[in-house]
Amino acid sequence: MKRRRKDLKQAAESEQEECQSIAQVVSLGDSDQIQPPPNKKEEEDICENLLQNFDLDHVMEILMRFPLTSLTRFKCVSKQWSSLISSRYFCNLLYTTVTRQQPRLYMCLKDDGGHRVLLSISSPSRGNTSFVVVEQDLSIPGMGGFFLNVVRGLMCFSRRKKARIYNPSTKQLLTLPAIKSDIVVQQGQTKHHPRYYIGHDPVSDQYKLVCTVAISSLLPRLGNLKSEHWVFALEAGGSWKKVVPLENYRHHAPSTEGRSTSGSVVRYMAWPDNYNCVVVSFDIRSEQLTIIPVPREIHLDEVVPAVTMMADLIEYGGKIAIFYHTNLKDEGSADLWVLEDTGKSEWSKKTLVLQPCQRHLVEDIESIVKGTTQDGKVILAPVEMHSRFYILYYNLQSNDLRKVEIKGVPDSWFDKECYFDLNSMDKSESFIYLET
Repeated sequence: MKRRRKDLKQAAESEQEECQSIAQVVSLGDSDQIQPPPNKKEEEDICENLLQNFDLDHVMEILMRFPLTSLTRFKCVSKQWSSLISSRYFCNLLYTTVTRQQPRLYMCLKDDGGHRVLLSISSPSRGNTSFVVVEQDLSIPGMGGFFLNVVRGLMCFSRRKKARIYNPSTKQLLTLPAIKSDIVVQQGQTKHHPRYYIGHDPVSDQYKLVCTVAISSLLPRLGNLKSEHWVFALEAGGSWKKVVPLENYRHHAPSTEGRSTSGSVVRYMAWPDNYNCVVVSFDIRSEQLTIIPVPREIHLDEVVPAVTMMADLIEYGGKIAIFYHTNLKDEGSADLWVLEDTGKSEWSKKTLVLQPCQRHLVEDIESIVKGTTQDGKVILAPVEMHSRFYILYYNLQSNDLRKVEIKGVPDSWFDKECYFDLNSMDKSESFIYLET
């Protein structure tokens, strides 16, 4: 990479008289970013000079130094530029090599009236870790209902039982067709709530949506439970395809929380009955489901159904783990169950007890897990927030809990009933162009 940048700089300097502005741009330090051109005319001049004076590799090297807002405008210069910037090769190159951006949080708010907003939130800075700030409002008309998960910059929403894919970098919104579920038709059920999960296979460079449809005739007791699974490849001409489960398949209802996407595997917690839970893994590449039993000791209460316990799926040290935090608000303790051997379904248990000086942060407050940070901290958020918006970072290694305030939320969202969801996105945004 250093050699390529050195060659790029030399090439720019040799063309200095014809393209002086570009030579100045590529001589910037690695940590700097090109400032966006002030007007459309200068953008067109830059695009023309790039193609005239540099080969394609050097052009891509330079383009990766521009903000995504400029790249979006560059697509309007010509069909050639649109094809180049929208190409899968350039999008992947941008994703894997751009490291100037830090991990980012996205918060979705929805009130009882159906009004919703999607906010981009900065990461805690090294100088001040007590708060984060809302950077921008990414909402667009028709964006949709419930915020589900994020993979490589693509967001998955669900609205009116349909999945919607939203790219906040390009403001592109894609609505997928409804699933014609076999079990819904057979059982004559109209009330069903499909769960959607988005994943990415790095080998085939393919995005896929996974959907689990579950119905029960005895809700909420999960009687006569039936479930089925569908997959949709995000490509031109894509359509829903039913997944054929393996012999050890167990019908189950997905947990509202407890979903985790890691690489090319989508995982979520599910309930085959009222008093047991399992971890379901879906391999994006092979499109196969795997059912992993969860230790019965996690929930021993025969009176309260297991579906009501506070347990969420996370990653811990590169392994699948369950963060059981039912007793966090009352006793200040949580159990961490780590899957040590997938084939043998062997789990280990670690009990965490909060420091007395930090008990007030969770006392009488019901919280839910909203993912983990890159360094392994669990992100907790209160189920209900009205007057103040904040999240908690729980360091499982040092057993340290830290409160981080979210500043800059629009005033209209304070002191009102609203649905709150939060997701984290990795360090690079996606410029992929969605096609169907």
